[in-house]
Amino acid sequence: MDYVLSLDLGTSSVRASLFDLQGRPVPDCTEALRHEPETTADGGVELDPDRLVESAVACVEAVVRQAGPRAAGILGVGCCTFWHSVLGVDASGRAVTPVLMWADTRSVREVEEIRAQVDVAAVHRRTGCPLHTSFLAPRLLWVRRHRPEWLQRISHWMSPGEYLYSRLFGHRVCSLSMASGTGLFNQETGRWDEEMMGLAGVEPAQLSPVQDTLTPLGAMSREWSRRLAPLGDVPWFPAAGDGACSNLGSGCSGPDRMALMGGTSGALRVMCRRGAQDAPATEPAAPEGLFKYRLDSPRYVVGGSLSNAGNLFAWLKSTLRVPEGAALEAAIAAEPADGHGLTVLPFLAGERCPGWRGDARAAVTGASLDTTPLEVLRAGLESVAFRFALIHERLMPIAAQRHTVVATGGALLASPAWIQIVADALGETVVASGESEASSRGAALLALQGVGRLAEPDDLPQALGREFVPNPAIHERYVAARRRQAELYRRLLGPECQDEGV
Repeated sequence: MDYVLSLDLGTSSVRASLFDLQGRPVPDCTEALRHEPETTADGGVELDPDRLVESAVACVEAVVRQAGPRAAGILGVGCCTFWHSVLGVDASGRAVTPVLMWADTRSVREVEEIRAQVDVAAVHRRTGCPLHTSFLAPRLLWVRRHRPEWLQRISHWMSPGEYLYSRLFGHRVCSLSMASGTGLFNQETGRWDEEMMGLAGVEPAQLSPVQDTLTPLGAMSREWSRRLAPLGDVPWFPAAGDGACSNLGSGCSGPDRMALMGGTSGALRVMCRRGAQDAPATEPAAPEGLFKYRLDSPRYVVGGSLSNAGNLFAWLKSTLRVPEGAALEAAIAAEPADGHGLTVLPFLAGERCPGWRGDARAAVTGASLDTTPLEVLRAGLESVAFRFALIHERLMPIAAQRHTVVATGGALLASPAWIQIVADALGETVVASGESEASSRGAALLALQGVGRLAEPDDLPQALGREFVPNPAIHERYVAARRRQAELYRRLLGPECQDEGV
């Protein structure tokens, strides 16, 4: 039999998995290694790039060992990784800086400076990215001001996936997918954006050449080819954005399915195809408050992202010292919807969609001496659901009139009570994905397409699980709770936020 190998470089772990030609994971051929980004008091979030490379290589080696003789049937390698993260490398290609992660919010001041110098709507239209600390122009400007010692050694800037591949293959390549999530790439022209590069203080030569996501890399270096045998002679495809791969892997590859992802972060996305029968003649720009990133040349995702989802859940459990496992899940489900009287802004790592306020921070109001830790936790989960509901409203004109919302992501799928909260907040049925690792599967499907073994992902059956039907009475209660959240947002963050219409 033939297979493809999928490599997923995630925010909290690296995973390698073997998939068959039907897009199914091969039993006992998966390896994962966890890592923890370093955080700083001023909003920094950093990751060791060389440790990321070693973990990726170790996971691939482990899967090859687990596969045994089947490893000879591996046809290609697909890869996905987190968007909006960057590191600097020296002339020899080795890392000079840590990976500055998507959740790093230290460039708030630089965002405002850039905002004052550009046509914000035009930048959003060209790049698909709002001005925010997640994206590279303000972050690279921050580096110039606060880490000048790095600049003396930096020759190039790249994403973590690019760094891995530059180490393995000896040259720099950025996929169209990863470029589209930087805020430095003009999606209209297919080139790095001159205005945003100028504001960031980088030259085009300091960024990697961009190629389509389905174009394989060349020959692997001799050193790594020996270590990663038998994968040195098969095509490896450049890293794609994990969010787009999650849509693909969960079967949400058209406007008839929304992918609602709750992992470390959160997102709600619709995938569209340029030139598809049900697509407009001209590719639309991202609606206000939403993003548009690419999977490959014809396929793109429109949606909104949350910097706080599973990471907020984990923080609440640790800080409030509540019991873990089934007991906690049952207690969350038994807690009355919005019965606590609390209003929460869940912005531990700042806000992305729809207000894109990197300077936002978490807030809880309405607490009393009678408030319990479980009530605070339930209110936190509800607050994330309300942010998903804001994105859902903005996506409705893009989604098909009849569509399905599919829940993905490890944090969300691990908590049926949380999925029910989201369904009640949206007022729409949510179906749990049967794919436990949607991003990894999406990278595998890209590899299958790249090696010519799969025409369309929709040709493969998609695994779906339990349906979560909204309770109309609870939905109405949540509409009122969302108004409280919107009012708290306005009082703390001002009228420029995009919460109108709630």
